[in-house]
Amino acid sequence: MKYIGAHFSTSGGIDKAVFRAKLLRSTAFSFFTKNQLRWTSPILDKKTILKFKAACDICEFSNKYIIPHASYLINLGNPNASLLKKSRMAFLDEIDRCQKLGLHLLNFHPGNHLKKISEKICLKLISSSINYVLKKTKTVNLVIENTAGQGSSVGYKFEHIAKIIKNIHDKSRIGVCLDTCHLFSAGYDIRTETSFRKTFLLFEKIVGLKYLKAMHLNDSKTIFNSRIDRHHNLGLGNIGKKAFFYIMNDTRFNNIPLILETSNKNLWKQEIHWLRSIFKNC
Repeated sequence: MKYIGAHFSTSGGIDKAVFRAKLLRSTAFSFFTKNQLRWTSPILDKKTILKFKAACDICEFSNKYIIPHASYLINLGNPNASLLKKSRMAFLDEIDRCQKLGLHLLNFHPGNHLKKISEKICLKLISSSINYVLKKTKTVNLVIENTAGQGSSVGYKFEHIAKIIKNIHDKSRIGVCLDTCHLFSAGYDIRTETSFRKTFLLFEKIVGLKYLKAMHLNDSKTIFNSRIDRHHNLGLGNIGKKAFFYIMNDTRFNNIPLILETSNKNLWKQEIHWLRSIFKNC
């Protein structure tokens, strides 16, 4: 079974994201539990929590296929000690919000070295940050998203993700989300059947498919190996449609949330319909 959706707005309340997802016939979705560009946000009150849970019940969404995205401000590999602490506290808050909403997955970008420390040290800091928050929390699985390698971000190589996971003490609550645009922009080709197979054999060998908990389905506005993160709608960018056909017809990607973050939201309904049309059993 394939579970497909998009990253929906919470304008008007986080429960509204649930209804927006249902309106587009999604079976999975993503959203921000708070303003992604602010360090602090109002505490989730009981009424908000109950409304969200009720919306999920009404719309028949399982928490297995709901994957919130953490704030873009969080940098778990920040070389500045005070800003690293701030990121860890913000990440703890994100996890706490997921716990209160009854959600089991949280997607996040690993971090940036800001050209002040090496990638190696940054990756160790990220692992340390994850170990820190895992000790203080109980239920939410933390899902590391691969990056395009833009600027000073790490996580654009499978080896980076493997090194982060290697230094995490409790691996039972760790997962990976693979973004197709980021893969392509970072130099992993998925445009042909041969290159697609090679890329995921590499992922299996270096990281392990057991860690794959979600995918972001995006085309790319930039060329292969550009190291620039610019999402495009499916089939309109430099990846093309074949990669998404391979994903939809590969059982390795069953039973995980497949989330659109494509640039033109007006095409989401069409994209969800098209993805279903190329795999009749979802």
